Amino acid sequence: MPKQPAIPGLRDAMKKKVTRREQFLAEMEAVVPWMRLHALIEPHYPKVGPKGGRPPMPLETMLRIYFLQNWYALSDPMAEETLYDSEAMRRFAAIELGDDRIPDETTILNFRHLLERHGLTEAIFADVNAHLADKGITLRSGTLVDATIIDAPSSTKNQAKSRDPEMSSTKKGNDWYFGMKAHVGVDVDSGTVHSLEATTAKMHDSRVWDELLHGEEKSVWADKGYISAEREAAFSEDGKVWGVMRKAPKGGQLDPIDEEINRIIAKVRAKVEHPFRVIKRQFGHVKTRYRGLAKNRAHLFTLFALGNLFLVRRRLLP
Repeated sequence: MPKQPAIPGLRDAMKKKVTRREQFLAEMEAVVPWMRLHALIEPHYPKVGPKGGRPPMPLETMLRIYFLQNWYALSDPMAEETLYDSEAMRRFAAIELGDDRIPDETTILNFRHLLERHGLTEAIFADVNAHLADKGITLRSGTLVDATIIDAPSSTKNQAKSRDPEMSSTKKGNDWYFGMKAHVGVDVDSGTVHSLEATTAKMHDSRVWDELLHGEEKSVWADKGYISAEREAAFSEDGKVWGVMRKAPKGGQLDPIDEEINRIIAKVRAKVEHPFRVIKRQFGHVKTRYRGLAKNRAHLFTLFALGNLFLVRRRLLP
């Protein structure tokens, strides 16, 4: 005779171990500024019309599902299926199986499109950073500048029978990559991303500079690709630091003093890799999810906003 299934609430109470997923979601539950983000999105969220009709899914639920998609690299159909499979994710999304509706993939897609249409992912990024500034976490004394390549599918086995026309190829070392670039300005103290821009992969890193600085920097730190005499002159004042890696003259060798300077700069610059590691390794964003720069750019703003919260979560937890 099959065993009688336990009552769900009792089964959860009898659990002897908190899984990594449950621990992660509990931490993010505590550090995401939910009230600020709800207030940001609510004016754009659909309401029940004067003639009634089926009410939309609660905004809180849709925002939480959207964040789950970003944390676990879930497509719209996969997000719907995972909510049926995972009790931890349903609990995080405030969905009780049997009592509440689970949004289908079209509802999930429509919510993402709403955020894109109103520029709300960029606003989420800005609001999260404002929240961190209010907490005294971002000091804005210096900026680390860098870029990373986000690969895009190069196959033509798709409905359009072509690669994404807004992506391009670039060579790094001896390898070729096809996709886009995420350019970031990172706070030198906290390691959080305060500025973000997205371009096609062939765009040279140095062409995206002004967009990544907030203008109050006492120091800037970057690799050799950002060398510029004009930019260096702007940081020649007393109290400012030009932390861009020195480059050897063509056909020559780097001066020993410059080699030592580069070692110091490299130690400071190491922090710029942390946000890239979070979105690529922790959140699994190793390839573009959508076609076109606009949608992928919008996606990156959410990823880096959540990445910032993840990076400093220990300082935000009570």
